[in-house]
Amino acid sequence: MEAVTEEDRDRFLTTYKREALHLEMRDIYATDIERSRFATWLKGDPLDPAEEDEWWAPWRALMKANTEAGKTLRRLRVVSEPVTAYIQFEWLDAAELVKAGEDVRWLPRRDASPLLLPGNDFWLFDNETVAFTHFSGDGTVLGHEMSTEPELVARCKAAFEAAWKLAVPHSEYKPT
Repeated sequence: MEAVTEEDRDRFLTTYKREALHLEMRDIYATDIERSRFATWLKGDPLDPAEEDEWWAPWRALMKANTEAGKTLRRLRVVSEPVTAYIQFEWLDAAELVKAGEDVRWLPRRDASPLLLPGNDFWLFDNETVAFTHFSGDGTVLGHEMSTEPELVARCKAAFEAAWKLAVPHSEYKPT
């Protein structure tokens, strides 16, 4: 595995050819941007529609370009129930991801017990490259590693697909 920057990993979001898979398994993510939006929402304050449009614009543009090119992006979130406030916030945000063209599913952690899942969140690009993200206990990103090792890529793909089969589409999942 090779340590890479977030920017190195994110380049794959524009250069993948067919499919990107994203497995998320944490109940909180502590990024500065998310914390500010999350903190506003958590206080019960409405998110400013103009600021939201500006915040989502880059992702909408990326997804528009990718879907027009025939590319797909599937996102799978494994979550503890009852969900954390952060996952409730992500569930609300996921409607925007779906509108942008992602296929988003949710898997309650209790239903994931029979699965063999990696210890870290990952992106898998074109069944060729896997990119892991390492987090601290509070959800702060510590770093990224990537690999093109075929056996590791195949194991991550198999784990994702097994979980995907058990997961609930966003339109049908209601956080508890």
